[in-house]
Amino acid sequence: MKHLKVDPIKEGTVIDHIPANKALKVISIIKPVNDDIVTIGINFSSKKFGRKDIVKIEGRELTSAEVNTISLVAPNANVIIIRDYQVVNKRLVEIPDIIKGSAQCGNPKCITNNESMTTCFTTVSRDPVRLRCSYCERIFDIDELKVD
Repeated sequence: MKHLKVDPIKEGTVIDHIPANKALKVISIIKPVNDDIVTIGINFSSKKFGRKDIVKIEGRELTSAEVNTISLVAPNANVIIIRDYQVVNKRLVEIPDIIKGSAQCGNPKCITNNESMTTCFTTVSRDPVRLRCSYCERIFDIDELKVD
């Protein structure tokens, strides 16, 4: 007999196939407010990835900016939109070519870390994720950046 580990939601967004132990980082990106109902599943088994996390947020569909930022933390995640308990849209996240304001440069001498300005990165590689700062021109692995 198969049973669900996490209850279905009526309306909202499911982020599936988050790398194991990255769900809390995804939560920090979507910044739930006090009345948001959020379900977090950590370290579930996955046929495709071995282990995965899942995040469900009821009553809310994520913005493009939120999905773009999630792609930096979970480049193989699926974003699933649910309405009336039915999947109405399912798509893989995609790392955009240009990323503005979603991460802080890993170079402490970069002007973006010393002046009040929006960061901007160009995607150099998607697997592994590597980004070039548009200001100091250094290339960073995603783990070297602070994702907001």
